Amino acid sequence: MQPSTFSVLIVEDTHVQALQFKSMLESIGCQVTWVDTGESGVKMANRKPFDLILLDIELPDISGFEVLERLKNNRDLSNTPMVMLTTHDEADHVLHGLDLGAIDYIPKDVFAEVVLRETVRSLLENGNGAGVSV
Repeated sequence: MQPSTFSVLIVEDTHVQALQFKSMLESIGCQVTWVDTGESGVKMANRKPFDLILLDIELPDISGFEVLERLKNNRDLSNTPMVMLTTHDEADHVLHGLDLGAIDYIPKDVFAEVVLRETVRSLLENGNGAGVSV
């Protein structure tokens, strides 16, 4: 992977939150694509490869769980790391996302950007990206 090619797809319908995550990720060298519906997330993920996909659970058309399940059932995308973003922190939501194949679950709170940065750092340490400085 060449510098600045760690690519992230954000599937988030709340513009302010999406722009916050996008700005933080770009500040550490990620290339970020943002879509605001589940269906557009599925289409975008099928169009081009991403190193990481961030999924909001509550989307206006289909749930982030459905997006996760559809992407994980796609042989070409099943190994792509996917992280759930949500205001819900109930154990059943967390377990459901992890059971479907999410690698992490980040509650949308004041620490979300720090936790996301740490998740990206962990992926990089495991050889899943380059050109990103966290």
